[in-house]
Amino acid sequence: MSYDLWYWPNIQGRGEFVRLALEGAGIPYRDRAREDGAEALMQDIAARGGLGPFAPPYLVDGDFAIAQVAHILAWLTDRHGLGAGNLETDLQLIQLQLTVTDLVAETHNVHHPVGADKYYHEQKAEALTAAASFRAYRMPKYLGHFEAALEVNEGPFVLGAKWSPIDTSLFQLVEGLSYAFPRRMAALKPRYPRLHALHDAVAQIDGIAAYLSSDRRIPFNEDGIFRHYPELDAE
Repeated sequence: MSYDLWYWPNIQGRGEFVRLALEGAGIPYRDRAREDGAEALMQDIAARGGLGPFAPPYLVDGDFAIAQVAHILAWLTDRHGLGAGNLETDLQLIQLQLTVTDLVAETHNVHHPVGADKYYHEQKAEALTAAASFRAYRMPKYLGHFEAALEVNEGPFVLGAKWSPIDTSLFQLVEGLSYAFPRRMAALKPRYPRLHALHDAVAQIDGIAAYLSSDRRIPFNEDGIFRHYPELDAE
């Protein structure tokens, strides 16, 4: 069994949250747009129409396609036994994943506060205002929420000793925010020891470690969600 993952080939973006879970669990997949190009992605998604995905990332299993990061990860968790195995806890993991989705959207909106159809330099003044609020209020609020979730169980992961896709997603959040806002994340780091311990533990998962050291892990860049514009960062 091998899935097809469709996402833009030149950025980590939202596709990386799915990719990390697949890599960590050792689930076979093909990164189709990296193999066949962005044009193939656009052709594939257009052909699906109707109830098909609105946008990548989406995962394909035979004739079935599923989109939206939290939705994909919930499906993978259930199908591959990556969660707690009881409904109430697994729903709480999905709840945390949806909160990750909210933070990812807010992070993108820092450098595109006016509209995604405009370039950063066209909304730079508004981005400076958005970044100040994001650094001061939104980052601590979200990171504090995830830190509290990690206080429930003993161990480096949300479930304790067992990792699940929410852990790989939190790893990616720390990675992305540290790239986009290195000064602010360095200043905040002492407040969230569990979150950073989780980050380090995820990096040591065999499949993740191998992926991170490979050339398949595209570096962050200024075309993705997490972008480093020095003028938007401060302690």
